Amino acid sequence: MPGSSVLAEYIDEVPLIDQHVHGCWLAPGDRRRFENALNEANTEPLLASGFDSQLGFAVRAHCGPILGLPKHVDPQAYWERRGQLTESELARTFLPAAGVSDWLVDTGIGTDITDVLQLSALSGSRAHEVVRLEQVAEQAAHAPGDYASAFEEILRRRTATAVGTKSILAYRGGFDGDLTEPSASQVTEAAARWRDRGGIRLQDRVLLRFGLHQALRLGMPLQFHVGFGDRDCDLHKANPLHLLDFLRQSKDTPIVLLHCYPYEREAGYLAQAFNNVYLDGGLSVNHLGARAPAFIARVLEMAPFSKILYSSDGYGPAELHFLGARLWRNGIHRVLRDFVDNGDWCESDAKRVVDLIAYDNSARVYNLDVGRR
Repeated sequence: MPGSSVLAEYIDEVPLIDQHVHGCWLAPGDRRRFENALNEANTEPLLASGFDSQLGFAVRAHCGPILGLPKHVDPQAYWERRGQLTESELARTFLPAAGVSDWLVDTGIGTDITDVLQLSALSGSRAHEVVRLEQVAEQAAHAPGDYASAFEEILRRRTATAVGTKSILAYRGGFDGDLTEPSASQVTEAAARWRDRGGIRLQDRVLLRFGLHQALRLGMPLQFHVGFGDRDCDLHKANPLHLLDFLRQSKDTPIVLLHCYPYEREAGYLAQAFNNVYLDGGLSVNHLGARAPAFIARVLEMAPFSKILYSSDGYGPAELHFLGARLWRNGIHRVLRDFVDNGDWCESDAKRVVDLIAYDNSARVYNLDVGRR
């Protein structure tokens, strides 16, 4: 239908704000590293090929042509072509192709990936930092003097040039249990115990709670990893419904629920129930590949459209930064095209919702000064 082709063109050209992403590789690596990067849950070397997954098939289908290869090229040919380019050359190829105007970069993981400035330079787009609370805690643990004062000072200094904060509470014990603010004496005692153990990999519930409430005081957007991840994450404890009591304490601070699969419907309910709750589908869209449209449709079920944000959660291979955008564009087109073709939506409403998710909502939530289309 002519209308469908107009909508497809509109979605292909809409600029994106990738509101949760990491850096991409700079150093060369072998095929095992690449295929392991196509699996989120398994932290060990894979026994099966990472190409034999929805994400692996999507890489061949959508990234192959970017490298001048046929669509659905076989894995060996893809790997050989990829190996002809450096990681920096791959980044300069895939990052601009994503059509992202602004990257919001969680800098709390990885030492062999681009930092904020490098990601901006390789993509030709703006990039902004999101500060991971657990990393601030580790820095405070190794700072002299009082832990709480050090945490507050480091957080204040780092967020002065950042756009938000992020917690991986889901990986450090989950959302269930007490998330109220601890007392000063509890923080002092917990910090002493943790420092004695080396101040590495924060899992102490008291200190995790302390960090969350310090972030709330800033009033900046606070992101939470939600749903699936690697095996360190107990999936049943990463259901965002466990955050209900915390959300009731969060007042007006924007809370952004990331990834969400398989709890996208629960996250959608929370976005409807709380004025300050938002969600995205980053990471999930990449790993669902050809099934991403069904996931995107579920995200659109309950959450107000002004509460849904775009992200890729790209990390490592630059393909993932591009693929998040390509699969989202394809997926939301399939979903909205059906709405329009069936007469449930008009095309102008479909375009307006695309704009909201692609960039308007993130620009508003993170107070970004970005140009309109």
